[in-house]
Amino acid sequence: MSVINVENLTFGYDGSSDNIFENVSFRIDTDWKLGFTGRNGRGKTTFMKLLMGGYEYTGRITAGVEFEYFPFPVADENMLVMYLAEEICPNAESWELVRELSLLRVSDDVLYRPYSTLSGGEKTKVMLAMLFLRENCFLLIDEPTNHLDMNGREIVSRYLKRKKGFILISHDRAVLDECIDHVLSINRTNIEIEQGNYSSWEKNKAARDNFEMVQNDRLKKEIRNLEAAAKRAAEHSDRIERTKIGFDPTKTEKSISRRCSVARKSKKLMNRSKSMENRIEADIEKKSGLLQNIEKTASLKLPVLKFHSKKLLSVKNLSVSFDERLVCSGISFDVNEGEIIALSGRNGCGKTSIIRLICGGDVPHTGEIIMNRQLRISRIDQDFSGLSGNLTDYAQENGFDESLFKAILRKLDFSREQFEKDISDFSDGQKKKVMIAASLCTPAHLYIWDEPLNYLDVSSRRQLEELLVSYKPTMLIVEHDRTFCEAVNAEYIQF
Repeated sequence: MSVINVENLTFGYDGSSDNIFENVSFRIDTDWKLGFTGRNGRGKTTFMKLLMGGYEYTGRITAGVEFEYFPFPVADENMLVMYLAEEICPNAESWELVRELSLLRVSDDVLYRPYSTLSGGEKTKVMLAMLFLRENCFLLIDEPTNHLDMNGREIVSRYLKRKKGFILISHDRAVLDECIDHVLSINRTNIEIEQGNYSSWEKNKAARDNFEMVQNDRLKKEIRNLEAAAKRAAEHSDRIERTKIGFDPTKTEKSISRRCSVARKSKKLMNRSKSMENRIEADIEKKSGLLQNIEKTASLKLPVLKFHSKKLLSVKNLSVSFDERLVCSGISFDVNEGEIIALSGRNGCGKTSIIRLICGGDVPHTGEIIMNRQLRISRIDQDFSGLSGNLTDYAQENGFDESLFKAILRKLDFSREQFEKDISDFSDGQKKKVMIAASLCTPAHLYIWDEPLNYLDVSSRRQLEELLVSYKPTMLIVEHDRTFCEAVNAEYIQF
């Protein structure tokens, strides 16, 4: 067992007005299976890169282990997997690698294939197996599930459950619940570490938030009452104080002690007023420490258009092939008004190809897709690698209202400072939010979303869940987050 010790860490990107980390300190046990949580742009990936020595910072980070980052860069993807393994984990025996691959449900045949020929899911599993075989290595695993189908996610989460000593960034709640035993949450104003899985952390967070809201309401009420009482005491003191000057001999008793008695009474009331003001300041200070880490999520809207027919789309006996390789065959389904249809199946089974076909793409196929030419479609593509430029130009180029577009991004936790940045400088989660906001700006009969949740934080996933449940759009979706699909009552089409 070793400890990763972070002391007084401060870091901000060049040109940014705000630091991502400001004088933060915490400790991590290297035996922990630690899950990172926090909204997009809070610094989860940045912290991993700081551990890897990727940026200069102030403060101190000490550790008795070597860090390795996933995804691991492969210089020559044409190298056979077995030779790549010799470079990445040179001290591992071949039987150990075969054992790890077996736990990940990967055939050892991949050892004799070029790395470039592996699917995205195979690359994820092979690389995890190799990195866990490195000696004295603490893994920093960044979004390993983005290229995995539901079955692949379950396999990887069970595999990680068997391991110890890693940090995992994932927004898939089922994966986090399966394999982590500690949670590190990057909040709005601080960083907290708690034992347990994601669900237990979320339950405790909800209890803390509820307690803070009750405390906040109590303090607000107490402050109002104290302010009113202090004002009354001060006014009464002033009235009494004024009676010391000028006596009406027909109405006021003029004993020698009269002036002193009035002064004592006035002073007592004024002291009471000052005491109440001090209590008000103390309560305001207590109140200022509340609600700072409550994640406020605003409701989103969806401009759903009504179509004249109940059936919007019909796919009949569709088959897709590439270079004479059959990808999928015999696919048939209908999409009716108000339905959310989730295309489900292993990676590479043709889900994205069918979406491209429906959206007018040129994909080799047989069978037919029947839909009205007047059908308006709003699409989210899984690839955002080409996003660049500023948000204003992006809105104008895509023909939607800039004010509405930025208002949606604000609801998705964008700060106003981010509006001035180039999209290429956004985190992957923020780039995905740009695509989501664009779709939410587009009135449509049918929404087609291809893996919209990749890189998206849990709070934003919940916003989308509530949106779809509330507006009940007609939607065709490819998504491997089982929790999300169940929440929106998606109907599965299994490939």
